[in-house]
Amino acid sequence: MMTNTYAPHVGGVARSVEAFAAEYRRRGHQVLVVCPEFENAPRREPNVVRVPAIQRFNGSDFSVVLIAPRWLRATVKAFAPDIIHSHHPFLLGATAVRLARTLDVPLVFTHHTMYEHYTHYVPGDSEAMRRFAVQLSTNYANLSDAVFAPSQAVAEILDRRGVRVPVHVVPTGVHLEDFAGGSGKGFRAILAIPESAFLVGHVGRLAPEKNPGFLAGAVARFLVQMPSAYAVIVGGGPSISGMREDLQRPGLAERVHFVGVLHGLFLVSAYKAMDGFAFASLSETQGMVLTEAMAAGVPVVAVSAPGVDEVVRDGANGRLLRNPGPGGVRCRPARHRRPAPGAAAHGSNLRAPHGGGIRPHAHGRRRDQGLPSPSGTSTHSRKRSPRRLAADAASPAQRMGSPGRHGRRRGVAWRRSRGLRVLRRARTLADHASDTAVVRRLRTFVRVEAGLIRLRRKLATASRPT
Repeated sequence: MMTNTYAPHVGGVARSVEAFAAEYRRRGHQVLVVCPEFENAPRREPNVVRVPAIQRFNGSDFSVVLIAPRWLRATVKAFAPDIIHSHHPFLLGATAVRLARTLDVPLVFTHHTMYEHYTHYVPGDSEAMRRFAVQLSTNYANLSDAVFAPSQAVAEILDRRGVRVPVHVVPTGVHLEDFAGGSGKGFRAILAIPESAFLVGHVGRLAPEKNPGFLAGAVARFLVQMPSAYAVIVGGGPSISGMREDLQRPGLAERVHFVGVLHGLFLVSAYKAMDGFAFASLSETQGMVLTEAMAAGVPVVAVSAPGVDEVVRDGANGRLLRNPGPGGVRCRPARHRRPAPGAAAHGSNLRAPHGGGIRPHAHGRRRDQGLPSPSGTSTHSRKRSPRRLAADAASPAQRMGSPGRHGRRRGVAWRRSRGLRVLRRARTLADHASDTAVVRRLRTFVRVEAGLIRLRRKLATASRPT
């Protein structure tokens, strides 16, 4: 498994990779995780390979691997994988394509993210950059032998964008037993929050793509209208200082608690202490924290978005808000949907007492739904193009037994134009970077890439018939 983010980084992709790796291992499979170095990462991690990376790239909390080291290929080859699973379409994702081609093994890609919502982390953010991000992820998906989509909404988006390889809907689940412990009462006692007070909470990465300004404004207006209520924010990220400023108002500061990143029983206790879970992100593909809140029995109020709508059923296990207004006070509930069979037990009373009230309804579906069937097609029915139907009808050997489109040889002209594009992007990054070490590595990369382009041109000229 090759990913650009992994523990101790806080985020849905890192947690999803951890969850799938653990489940594969539990089922008897061997898994090697290739990921960047991160600050405070464990020194010894079995079956995890850390690649040298630039820390806190462009002021974010991400680590970026610009050039994969030579030893990585030998390390992966020694592991002898039967399949390579990529979780990003760039950086280590590009290395995954080359390794799959070199080792002649299938490449699977999980489309975790709507990358057009993350271009603000790259110098030169613009509408053109967002279009480029969409095209990059779409082309990468078509280089793979199969694609995993974390939700039906993402699968439909990929179909509209022109992904023509088989797409399987595979959400990231949670183990309900992990949320059976914890002490909400103890968590409140530590923060000196009265047991009778209403506590609204949020768990997640605090970053621009998560709509933190709207979340902070909505929480502030709620606390103003409810003088006895409190709020707790669990998580960290580049937007935490902005949220603190938004909530540092007279009469609010002492009722808002930023507790940082929590794990294990401390995180479960935080969920158990909440009376309601607030979620404002519009860029989610599945919203894992929503599933976790429901597993802990916490009612959810979320802004309607493609990935969120599949987890939250309005009026059954939470409330969905459409067309949120300024400050989060002019939101109107989404149109009430008819509850699914068995959902009536959840009720519509979303004010639950501590320790119970709403039965966990993780993802609103059985745990075995959404997984690929033995025939290789998704258990979710959706409209499919003729090309998609033809691809799904192919035998497993045709789909997974031979190299996919990542194995096709490209022409010299294509490789030269690609090299020029990479070179221009690297030069742009070097011009905007402020860290001396970053500039040094980028300029080294530019020199190496320029030399490769010159070499390719010479080889192309020498191979032409005279």
